[in-house]
Amino acid sequence: MGDLTYLSLFSGIGGLDLGLDRAGWTCVGQVELDDTCRTVLDRHWPEVPKHDDVRTAPAWWASHPRPAVRLVAGGYPCQPFSTAGLRGGTGDARWGWPWFRAVVRAVRPEYVLVENVAALLADADAFGWMLGDLAEDGFDADWTVLSACAVGAPHTRERLFLVAHPHRVDGAQGMGRHQHPDGPVRAGDGEPAGWSRPGERALEAQCRPDGMADGFAARMVAAGGNAVVAQVGELVGRLIADHALAGAS
Repeated sequence: MGDLTYLSLFSGIGGLDLGLDRAGWTCVGQVELDDTCRTVLDRHWPEVPKHDDVRTAPAWWASHPRPAVRLVAGGYPCQPFSTAGLRGGTGDARWGWPWFRAVVRAVRPEYVLVENVAALLADADAFGWMLGDLAEDGFDADWTVLSACAVGAPHTRERLFLVAHPHRVDGAQGMGRHQHPDGPVRAGDGEPAGWSRPGERALEAQCRPDGMADGFAARMVAAGGNAVVAQVGELVGRLIADHALAGAS
């Protein structure tokens, strides 16, 4: 594969997409159910094909000639793992990994990027289910928890980022497996990427609680509150791009 192309699932208002774009990736499709969020996406990505239902996304993608996709990226609903969502886990009707996986199997990308709340790591059934499916589909995986304040944002907003990539063969370098959720490794160099070190939260003292200015419509507040901070998406996107380009050289 050549170009750094990605298909965005559960796109929201495009926070992760903006970060990936800044990292050199090109969006070739977006899937988002919410009308308000799709209005935002239409404004900022007017030429990108869009679909409204991840459950029918495989058929939608196959319905027209499409470019090859190197990365499928997105964050399925976090409510099954959040306190506010009552932590129903895989028994929650909003458990979105099976739909996400169906798209991955249909599109067959080289990489998969999953974003979610850090609490997903504490749900052994859900996280194990996801890792097992990825292994069955030929992927290895690395993951870490990143705080928005680590890239200069004025709030904590911790999120889990999991990157799946092809199984390593013949001693090839992976992306750095992390049993500890802090301290991701840059592709090929075996050194922490400087996001956050194991056991250290030095930047978190500078963080302030999440907040948004008054006057936003309720739906826009909800959409913004669910968004990935673009700088974090860019950081992860560059890591994946480095790995992809190193493999192509």
